[in-house]
Amino acid sequence: MAQAVPTGQKLWGGGKSPFNVEYGKLMMWYFLMSDAFTFGAFLISYGTIRFATNGWPDPNEVFQSFPGLGSGYPLLFVSVMTFILIMSSVTMVLAVHAGHNNDKQGVIKNMVWTIIGGLAFLGCQAWEWTHLHHEGAWWGSNPFLNADGTQATTNFTNFFFTITGFHGFHVFSGVVINIIMLIMTINGVFERKGHYLMIEKAGLYWHFVDLVWVFVFTCFYLL
Repeated sequence: MAQAVPTGQKLWGGGKSPFNVEYGKLMMWYFLMSDAFTFGAFLISYGTIRFATNGWPDPNEVFQSFPGLGSGYPLLFVSVMTFILIMSSVTMVLAVHAGHNNDKQGVIKNMVWTIIGGLAFLGCQAWEWTHLHHEGAWWGSNPFLNADGTQATTNFTNFFFTITGFHGFHVFSGVVINIIMLIMTINGVFERKGHYLMIEKAGLYWHFVDLVWVFVFTCFYLL
């Protein structure tokens, strides 16, 4: 009798297909791949202009303010932002792990912490943008001198606000997705389905957002 093949699964050499991936997860990977190309295009464009220009603002001079402490703390605030986002990725891993164990309360607890981390990061980014705007930095406006003391172009601020804003939009979208996942978890939707695959898909998106920040952080704050 011919072997029945479950929907979405193909036999490969008489066994299980190496491409046997749940459809929704596969589509998420496709989306993340296309999104990675977009971020890559932005960062490559930035790198091209950055290293084709003789002068560029010193990040230690631009990003030296800390709320309540004033100036003179180079990269301290963005380091706190980065730590917050990384920790939110850790709690997302714990939420996915809890989902694999059908631990509803574990999923809820860690999703709450992940959402708090995302909101905290967005709050930090809002403060940074507001502070830079008060200093005269915006699209088409760059008050910062180059590291060599010469007048800087607006390329720095144009790229900074565009790329960090694009990333911030992704973080905001991730927070909204996580809130929806949290509500569905609380209402027992995944418990009735018998699996928490949607939490894992949301986790893929959140980890992607965190990974992209590593590249954004390196390009704007360290180089």
